[in-house]
Amino acid sequence: MADQKVSDTAISALIEAELGREGPLLPILHSLQTRFGHVPEAALPLIAEALNIGRAEVHGVMSFYHDFRTQPVSGPVVKICRAEACQAQGGRALEAEVAARLSGATVEAVYCLGLCANGPAAMVGDRPMAAATLDKLAAEVAR
Repeated sequence: MADQKVSDTAISALIEAELGREGPLLPILHSLQTRFGHVPEAALPLIAEALNIGRAEVHGVMSFYHDFRTQPVSGPVVKICRAEACQAQGGRALEAEVAARLSGATVEAVYCLGLCANGPAAMVGDRPMAAATLDKLAAEVAR
């Protein structure tokens, strides 16, 4: 994913594939991130031109939605909920422990994964996890 070469041709092909959709900006950004592991800076002017919008609008959408990255990440992404319910169940301590002990993983904060009754909640890649612990997260990262 993230190690694939980024070219204007590849970016343009991904943009073109989504142009027929209603409201294509988010699908375009998701498609680019899925393919390259991030939304390359070189894509912004190409997206703006294809959609006939300003580059600032593309940037604004990217910065509003925190899941979009401008740089590739190395290793698996572990998201840990920082909402109040998960904090009350040890979410902050888990976040610190994961950051310190799971080398190679990128740790990100999120606000509510919808597992409030079974916190702390986390997500590894696209897999949500209730009652997350360091051991459970480490096992999931190893998969």
